[in-house]
Amino acid sequence: MGEHRRRSSAARLAGAALGGFVLVAACGWLVQAAVEPVPASSPVAAPARPAVTPVPAPEPAPTLEPAPTPEPAADTPTAEAAGLPASTTFTTIDGAPPDPDPTAATDGTVVHPLRATAVHDAPGGTPIATMATEQFGDTWLPVIGERDGWVQVLLPSRPARSSGWIRAADVERAVTPYVIEVHLGSRTMELRSGGAAVGTWSVGVGAPGTPTPVGRTFVLGAFRNAEQDYSPLFFPLGTHSPTLDSFGGGPGTVAFHGWPTGDTFGAATSNGCIRVPADALRALTAVPVGTLVLIDEA
Repeated sequence: MGEHRRRSSAARLAGAALGGFVLVAACGWLVQAAVEPVPASSPVAAPARPAVTPVPAPEPAPTLEPAPTPEPAADTPTAEAAGLPASTTFTTIDGAPPDPDPTAATDGTVVHPLRATAVHDAPGGTPIATMATEQFGDTWLPVIGERDGWVQVLLPSRPARSSGWIRAADVERAVTPYVIEVHLGSRTMELRSGGAAVGTWSVGVGAPGTPTPVGRTFVLGAFRNAEQDYSPLFFPLGTHSPTLDSFGGGPGTVAFHGWPTGDTFGAATSNGCIRVPADALRALTAVPVGTLVLIDEA
């Protein structure tokens, strides 16, 4: 059973993508809409609301190193999670501690909650939010710290660069070999796997009045939206615009996405999203949900 769960964890992380109702509007900001379903590479539970379906997993799938985890409990919230606000791209979580080291890399460990569980402001501290097992498909969060049976993770909610603590017994683990670096000064994006460079691309970034936020964040998922023609794929991140509380009807979530004209690459003209060329967009399809994204001014 343990070996089966390790294989299952790897496959689910490799194929994890958005499967909820959040879509990208102009310049990559999130709004609600309907989309054309596409087949997923691994089964996920069908959402009850209009679905944004996952992009197929790459072949071969990324190499992952899942760790043994306990069998999941029933998919019901823990008692302490009941009544707490959910941490999602749409919400603001008061009392969430800031990321203690927003420029640091991690070892690639990501975690998936076994059931809806409470997020605390410190190990054994005050519960401040609920983290669901699914937001847009399976939830995977990067681990930025551990202490005495607790893991500290980055959150997808506002404030930007916020974190929280979840009991280690309430999550399963995997490791993604990827990290994405975005350099706003040079307007470039680097993709690395296992420390080796996969590619470097010139990208478009936020304009001076609507800048791309700096710090570390993570890939929330990947999906197609038939209602948008400027990008075949969208990769929303766990961060938001520092200047826009909303955009196009959505919460100002930042995303990687394509663009139909090449003059945007190397320019600072977006509303905060990162516009990438077609080959970079294809490369991002290999990246598992939860992968760390480091954005700096270099």
